[in-house]
Amino acid sequence: MEFSTSTPIYLQVVEEIKRMLMSGELHPGEKLWSARDMAVRYKINPNTAARVYKELELQDLCFTKRGLGTYLTEEQGIAERLKKERAEQLVADTIATFLGLGYTKEELQEIFQKAISRL
Repeated sequence: MEFSTSTPIYLQVVEEIKRMLMSGELHPGEKLWSARDMAVRYKINPNTAARVYKELELQDLCFTKRGLGTYLTEEQGIAERLKKERAEQLVADTIATFLGLGYTKEELQEIFQKAISRL
């Protein structure tokens, strides 16, 4: 995995794990790697790997069973929820970019309608 310098590494790994969950590479309730294995897998510091797990827990995406390891949430529909959140954020960011360029809401509607009709 190539890391960007504009975002903290631990957040980039969190996003990668979320992507894997959304794509079906990882499944709800699946056991995740140990912090040491994650550090090797992503070529990151073990403390950074621990921070990844802490962030995933804060986002209710994983939980730890003492002595057994860390597991992805068992929440059914988590992949769909993450996809919806990601799509909404992408649309909001795109709209904000266009508005920042001086487009009006009406112009944006026209642009998006044309783009959708070409699909």
